[in-house]
Amino acid sequence: AEQQLGISGITDGALAEMSANVDNIDYKVAAEEEKRRRHDVMAHVHAFGIAAPQAAGIIHLGATSCFVTDNADLIIFRDAMDLLISKLVVVIDSLSQFARTHRALPTLGFTHFQPAQLTTVGKRATLWVQELLWDLRNMQRARDDLGFRGVKGTTGTQASFLSLFNGDDEKVEELDRLVAELSGFKGKSYPVCGQTYSRKVDVDFVSALSSFGATAHRIATDIRLLANLKEIEEPFERDQIGSSAMAYKRNPMRSERVCSLSRHLMVLIGDVLQTASVQWLERTLDDSANRRIAIPEACLTADIVLATLQNVVEGLVVYPQVIARRIRSELPFMATENFIMAMVQKGGDRQECHEQIRVLSHEAAAVVKQQGGDNDLIERVRKCAYFAPIAGELDSLLDPSTFIGRAPVQVDRFLADFVAPALAPYADIIAQKKPAELSV
Repeated sequence: AEQQLGISGITDGALAEMSANVDNIDYKVAAEEEKRRRHDVMAHVHAFGIAAPQAAGIIHLGATSCFVTDNADLIIFRDAMDLLISKLVVVIDSLSQFARTHRALPTLGFTHFQPAQLTTVGKRATLWVQELLWDLRNMQRARDDLGFRGVKGTTGTQASFLSLFNGDDEKVEELDRLVAELSGFKGKSYPVCGQTYSRKVDVDFVSALSSFGATAHRIATDIRLLANLKEIEEPFERDQIGSSAMAYKRNPMRSERVCSLSRHLMVLIGDVLQTASVQWLERTLDDSANRRIAIPEACLTADIVLATLQNVVEGLVVYPQVIARRIRSELPFMATENFIMAMVQKGGDRQECHEQIRVLSHEAAAVVKQQGGDNDLIERVRKCAYFAPIAGELDSLLDPSTFIGRAPVQVDRFLADFVAPALAPYADIIAQKKPAELSV
């Protein structure tokens, strides 16, 4: 770009030699130079000059270290987010298929992890998908909002480049534009910066990943709770061992791993926030060591959480009979309002009916809680002469499908109106998806 804009001394031969040696990195020389100079960028400038001697005198011309490191980071962030988004859309697609398959399968709902009204297995899965869609929005927005530091000089004033171009402002601006365009950031160079791009950019980037960590933890926790109820289980290999001592164990270890890693992912935003908050004036170097750990770890952790989550979601096993048995144990209490309505339609008194149900319900609850027996409320209602007028309707009044409201329709409309449009731009990625294989 500098040659194109008329800087003398930058020959075609020097550029060709640089291009030919981009990947020819002598790490031993660079390491020795860094130990001597205590400067990583200048160590590699020196090593590059040895590999491309014709260009040794022009490498890093007008630039500062952050021209190299910050711009490189922004390129890496963009490409890393592309990789993570490609994995996220696959998880969303797979979980959406699960929701569609089980759209109408009644299951006991839980609030406070206590039995509540019925929902469906598929409707519950849409709660997970919805949060993943928000993560997709956040990640795509963080990716698209990335700009380029460009050529801004040591403190962001572009003074060195203005000197190179003999005070020509337009050429400095054109150089900034060209470098950004050549790096894949057409028209997206940050208009102002200090020595570094604002570390607020790092906050936006990692925030999307940490937020996803909360979603992944929530999903994996729900699966762990349902595994305890034996209603849903994550994949379990034929020869897998759950416990070295308890041979019968089927621990949800993959979901547990998602939770463990997600906790780490969630807290990494703290590092980035603190780093952004303590950048003095045009720049201070106490950001460097921290962000070289925190940001790569955020990307790597999000990557393995996504891979593990895909493996779990695509191998989920549902046990309808276990689910039905739990419904049968709780549904009688939930159906009492239906009994009352049916009795009133037959001419009964609502208050008297309520009292009859109250007494029978407490008797049945005592059997369950004090004697460890099964819920026998329905048998008590059948045997009670007061409820004889609706005895023949009890089975229909207890049909679980009549207790799930609009859940199946909600699933259908959510998938059609929200998931499908969100995934449409990623159709090619989804079409090429492959199973996520885990070795441990």
